[in-house]
Amino acid sequence: MSRWTPCKRRDFIRRLRQLGFDGPFTGTRHQFMVYQKHRLTIPSNSEYSVSQLRMMIREAEDILGREITLVEWNQL
Repeated sequence: MSRWTPCKRRDFIRRLRQLGFDGPFTGTRHQFMVYQKHRLTIPSNSEYSVSQLRMMIREAEDILGREITLVEWNQL
């Protein structure tokens, strides 16, 4: 069974774009991505740990209104 693995920032942004997000746009302290009228803050780390990645994916799931599975995430 596959497990969640750390993710490079560039790959994270690419995958969010495939899910329908636009950006990243420059904010006051962090960059952010937009889906319809919702914003998702993107930290400036070059790589996200598994816990940080899962936290941001949970936020994206709330914005999208659906679950993003590990299989779906790996296929993006």
